[in-house]
Amino acid sequence: MKQTTKKSVYKEQRKQEKIQEKKRMRMIMWITAICVIAVIAIIIVALPKPAPVQMPYETMPTLGNPDAPVKIVELGDYKCPSCQVFSQKVEPLLKKDFIDTGIASLHFMNYTIISPDADSMTSAMAGQAIFHQNNDAYWKYYDAIYKNQGDEKKIWATTDFITNLARQEKLPIDYDKLKQDIENKTYKKEVDAHNAFARSNQVYSTPTLFINGKKFEDPFDYNKLKAAIEKAQKGE
Repeated sequence: MKQTTKKSVYKEQRKQEKIQEKKRMRMIMWITAICVIAVIAIIIVALPKPAPVQMPYETMPTLGNPDAPVKIVELGDYKCPSCQVFSQKVEPLLKKDFIDTGIASLHFMNYTIISPDADSMTSAMAGQAIFHQNNDAYWKYYDAIYKNQGDEKKIWATTDFITNLARQEKLPIDYDKLKQDIENKTYKKEVDAHNAFARSNQVYSTPTLFINGKKFEDPFDYNKLKAAIEKAQKGE
């Protein structure tokens, strides 16, 4: 009887010891996990933030004061339906809130991802040709080509279409020179350089924005966009 009691007590002790051992192991695992997370967090905080990208502003049309403290670059494609929405819904808000007030300037960079050998490229070369003739005329072209944007699946941005559009909008430029520049691909190298910039900086869609050289990929959330601009204005 005594021996049976001793065995029962021993089994109970072993059971309790195992329970305590499991608790200790769980505690060690939790502490280890917390330490690992803390170390990762410290490393992330300590890592140097990527430097802003150097932007070739001189090759881009500029809306607003080029010396504004905040420089916004839109990477867009004139054949892109989302870019059309941006030009009609977001750009006017930016102009009212930040460009006309001298806080920001807007620059356009071509990214011909939809039809790089047809409409996207043709309209991009035309945009650069107009810009090099008259920066202000370019922004009338920007509005006009998006308002008259054709079907994404069809060829519509031909040399004749763009030249006629420029005449229709009475852009203050030389229309014959515009046509020659498109046909001679005068500014194709600039468009190619824009495309190379977009690819090398992991731009996967249009429109994509850069704010003082920092990529911003949510251009349709105007509250976030405003916050990012205000942050850039403070030099952050």
